[in-house]
Amino acid sequence: MIIYSRNRRLRTNESIRSLVRETTLSSQDFVMPLFVMEGENKQEAIPSMPGIYRRSIDLLVKECKDLYQLGIKAVNIYMKVPDHLKDNAGTEAWNKDGLMQRSIREIKNAVPEMIVMPDVALDPYSIYGHDGIVTNGQIDNDATNEALAKMSVSVAEAGADIVAPSDMMDGRVAVIRQALEENGHHHVGILSYAAKYASSFYGPFRSALDSAPKENINIPKDKKTYQMDFHNSREALNEVMKDVEEGADIIMIKPGLPYLDIVAKVRASIDLPIAVYNVSGEYAMLKAAAQNGWLDNDKAIIESLTCIKRAGADMIFTYAAKEAALLLQS
Repeated sequence: MIIYSRNRRLRTNESIRSLVRETTLSSQDFVMPLFVMEGENKQEAIPSMPGIYRRSIDLLVKECKDLYQLGIKAVNIYMKVPDHLKDNAGTEAWNKDGLMQRSIREIKNAVPEMIVMPDVALDPYSIYGHDGIVTNGQIDNDATNEALAKMSVSVAEAGADIVAPSDMMDGRVAVIRQALEENGHHHVGILSYAAKYASSFYGPFRSALDSAPKENINIPKDKKTYQMDFHNSREALNEVMKDVEEGADIIMIKPGLPYLDIVAKVRASIDLPIAVYNVSGEYAMLKAAAQNGWLDNDKAIIESLTCIKRAGADMIFTYAAKEAALLLQS
């Protein structure tokens, strides 16, 4: 029997494999999440996320310069809020002289071309660790939206290029868009966490910011009343379409690797850019396995990120961004 069609012909060597490769990965695909804290020349390691740190603004700016030199053109900023600044309404979130706002100004002054995407959510600022304002023991959707709008305008005034609401309140994209327009920030984009699941993969991140829901008998013990049920996929399309209608510029799906089916479904349904978050738990699992010698760290990083892009991501939020950029250069 003569085999006329042999797929292996196009796998013969690296030159032919690279010529027919369907998906390529580059440092410009990455958004690097960064944690900022008060102080000067301070850096604190996050034990559950090897290689990741909380930094004071001066060291955060230095890191942004290094990232930009590696070809990483966007950063996502999170603030470690001191306990004395936390309240139920998250008022520190729109303090024009707050740590987040100062960080944005300093980054844009030092690296004007860097795209700065601050996180927009109340959980780091909340005494309860929730993404929303608590009223009568429940998460108050509409009151939270007004707070998120104030935060979005405040970080836009500080110089943010794109606001990234990660809260999962209903209707918040429209409220934020209206507030930005009314305050003259027509150029500021919205990256909406449209399909953010109530996932067990967020643990290391929450320990980094002390943003887990607090134990309190009078409030929800988790975020399942606003983040999505991980059993559902059709619901994700519903959430995405609503945010598109409300004016989102980029759609986020979170987490990443366990949710690539969702990424593919959304990619087939919309033309907007899609961001995917390779979250802290995914990063921590890979690092733990690599430290135990169970897999090759470098190969697993590149394979994981390539698979996320292959599923339909236009950009990837990942704690491995700097490491991956260096690997791609080598």
